Amino acid sequence: MTKLKLGPLSDDKPVKVTIELPAAVHRDLVAYAEVLGRETGQPVGEPAKLIAPMVERFMATDRGFAKARKALRERKSAPTSGASNSS
Repeated sequence: MTKLKLGPLSDDKPVKVTIELPAAVHRDLVAYAEVLGRETGQPVGEPAKLIAPMVERFMATDRGFAKARKALRERKSAPTSGASNSS
């Protein structure tokens, strides 16, 4: 059995985004959907539905992005310097 990075797709309220893919990427997406359908026993009706979980997985496993996002969150939650607490 092939070990894919994606599992069954969750049902979530989507946000519509329109993108253009190179033909080779689309062919690979269709092939991936076929393999995933065989592996999970749940056919993927529309290969485009794989894009969101793929991007989500990519961002979740990108260490550079995780580090940068953590630093951004820390900066946003840090108290601003120069603020006065005079009573």
